[in-house]
Amino acid sequence: MSKNSSSYRCTECGWNTAKWVGRCGECQTWGTVEELGVAKLRSIQPGPVTTSAQKISEVDVNIATAKPSGQSELDRVLGGGIVPGSVLLLAGEPGIGKSTLLLEVAAAWAKSTEKALYLTGEESASQVRLRAGRLNALAENLYLASETELSAVLTHIEQVNPSLLIIDSIQTINSADLDSSLGGVSQVRQVAAAIIRVAKEKNIATILVGHVTKDGTIAGPRVLEHLVDVVLQIEGERHAQLRLLRAVKNRFGPADEIGCFELRESGMVGISDPAGLFLSSREEGVSGSCITLTIEGTRPIPSEIQALAARSSLATPRRATSGLDTARCSMVLAVLERRAGLKISDQDVYLATVGGVKITEPAADLAIALALASARTDVAIAAKTIAIGDVGLAGEVRGVTAIERRLAEAARLGYKLAIIPQAKDLKVNDKKFENIKIIQVANLGQALQAVNVAKPTLD
Repeated sequence: MSKNSSSYRCTECGWNTAKWVGRCGECQTWGTVEELGVAKLRSIQPGPVTTSAQKISEVDVNIATAKPSGQSELDRVLGGGIVPGSVLLLAGEPGIGKSTLLLEVAAAWAKSTEKALYLTGEESASQVRLRAGRLNALAENLYLASETELSAVLTHIEQVNPSLLIIDSIQTINSADLDSSLGGVSQVRQVAAAIIRVAKEKNIATILVGHVTKDGTIAGPRVLEHLVDVVLQIEGERHAQLRLLRAVKNRFGPADEIGCFELRESGMVGISDPAGLFLSSREEGVSGSCITLTIEGTRPIPSEIQALAARSSLATPRRATSGLDTARCSMVLAVLERRAGLKISDQDVYLATVGGVKITEPAADLAIALALASARTDVAIAAKTIAIGDVGLAGEVRGVTAIERRLAEAARLGYKLAIIPQAKDLKVNDKKFENIKIIQVANLGQALQAVNVAKPTLD
């Protein structure tokens, strides 16, 4: 190989440029463009292979059979459990519960007569031991070490030979062979590549903990998310106990499933039925509230949307949202004013979800519109009412996916009235819907009439 020219490449996304720039033109990241020689391959000769090729029918699938992690909600997100030889990346804000969850998983794994190795680079071994005692996460086959050097990490793996490896966190491990700083792009990329290579060779299930940036994205090079098999993210409010585990990438199962946990003194406790987590304990007869059913993976979850409208003293009224897409809420506001005759342009509008849940599904549009109309007219929507539908710019209410599954869950939870889009294939007379009244609407005006929020005459 001979060097015949020079170019520059972004270490974050791989973008190439002929001259050096301080900011990547593709991913807009600062300081990641590095010079490298463009090598020209003269010839490539056949070389030795690590394993011989097999017929696909002869490959042993039992090797990749998932094993339970000891946390049912984690297994739900992963699609059945942890696959041997797979590499998982778990990210989340500081103090969200990453180390607590993984320590419990390691203990449960070790109690099933499998060896688990927990390597920490952020805390001392005694600190992790104290937490393990509080969480009742002590097991004979659970090994613990505090290391920050890659060579020492590889030695621990060689000596213990675990079937589960947890590294907390990947940004704290460094290699002496690289001159870059700890947690830098080059360090994280090379350290992760070395650990992944060992995990694949020895068939070790590996979980890497990753830091996040101030905007919530996973820190380090983007290539790290491409190298691993599964990317998980823990979400939640620091002042609340609820934690949501979301799969961002999953090669072994669904990539849209969520798991619900409650962070307690005794550890992370899975919540198998989160029906009441995202509903307020308010009294009946309060305006500005509507309940919808969102689909997270295969699980319908009832979520409450609250709205408040107050006369604005500003030239440009405030529009504040929490847990909802701001652009989508602005669209619903415009549709309400233009298509339903509801004057909101002179009002400060506040929209929020209950329980810290984030809703991005278009099926919540109708509930947002009804909550806004209820807040503006000060007319409360009847209790035990849910609204499901996608609102278009023409004021029409469009269909959503899995409508039967949502209605069946609403009936199971005891809701009495459901406002939904028109659905030709829906069997309204089905026995599972006998305790819930279903009203199908074609536009926003019909939906407002269905909940007795008529077109108001406002100043």
